[in-house]
Parts: sequence; C-alpha cells; structure tokens
Amino acid sequence: MISLLLKIIVSFFAVMNPIGNIPIFISLTNGYSQHQKKYTARKAAFVSFCILTAFLLVGNFIFSMFGITIHAFRVAGGILIFGIAYNLLHAKTSTTQTPHSKEKEEATEKEDISITPLALPIMAGPGTIATVMTLATSYNISNLILVLVGFTLVLGISYLLFYYSTPIIEKLGHGGLNVITRLMGLILAVISIQMIAEGIKGLFPHL
Repeated sequence: MISLLLKIIVSFFAVMNPIGNIPIFISLTNGYSQHQKKYTARKAAFVSFCILTAFLLVGNFIFSMFGITIHAFRVAGGILIFGIAYNLLHAKTSTTQTPHSKEKEEATEKEDISITPLALPIMAGPGTIATVMTLATSYNISNLILVLVGFTLVLGISYLLFYYSTPIIEKLGHGGLNVITRLMGLILAVISIQMIAEGIKGLFPHL
C-alpha cells in the first residue's frame, strides 16, 4: 500500500509540476503582499481540491453515461499527458496545463486569480484530471482513498511552494528550475507510455 501511495504521489507531482509553476505564480502575483500571496495560494489549492475530488467521485458515472471504457480513456489520457511531458522535457510550459497569453492578461486585470488561471488550468488542468479519472477507475474503493490522499498532499506541497516562491526561486535560479522540470517531464513521459500501453492492451486483448 505504501508503494502504491508513493506511485500515486509521484504521478500527481509530475503532472502538476508544482516547482515548475513557481515562476508562473510569481508573475501572476506580482505586486501582491505576502498576505495576499498566502490567501491566493490557499484558495487555489482548495478550489483545485474540490475540482479533483469531484472528478474522483463521478469518474465512473461519466464513463458509464457516455459509454466510455477505461481502456480508451487510458489511451487518450496517456497521449494528453505525454504532450505535457514532451514540453517539460524541453523545459517549456504546456499549453494544456498553463494559461494562454490572453488568460494571463485577464488574470492581471482581476483581483482574484486563484480560480483562473491558478486552479484551472495550472493546478487542476486536463492532465491532472485525466490522471485522477484513470486512477479512479483502476482501483477499488479502498484505494480511492489513496488517490485522494495523493493529490491532497501534492496540492499541499503546491501551496507551500507558492507561499515561499520568492526565496525558492532565488535559491534555485531558473537553471535549477529547468533541471527539475526536465526530470518531472521524464517521469511523466514514462507514466504516460505505461497508461497508453495498458489502454491498447485492454482495447486489443488479442495483440
């Protein structure tokens, strides 16, 4: 059970990439006081928790309602996550997991950027949602608790990293962030290939 929990935590940490999101958080909260940064990070983590929990609970219902099989979703989710991993391997942000330039401009004009773009699509983006729904249909009910614990811990880590974002980026520098981002990309690429392989095996059992 410990090994499964560690696997889940690593999966969410890689797809959320909280360390790589530090520069985005700093740019979006430019001019904020420490209290405002803390409030924004806390609210973003809470909203992301609500979004991911909702998909965790209704994942099976969505599959049955639309006639989607877990194997097809694994392939689609794996391809989506691999796209994110490819960008991370090149130390670039993914367009599916980070806000577009227009969203960034709108965010700077709003007082509250914790929901958009921080919670969506940065913390609880399509890749994270795909991971949650895949795990939600892969394990029994008791192990779903581990999935909940896994993304809750990663969201907690994201909150702490956002809160201490300024001193962290001063210590690591952009070079250090790029190294960590590439490492997360490599891990995420392996996870996505495994998801695709399991999905293809389920769709075509005779191969």
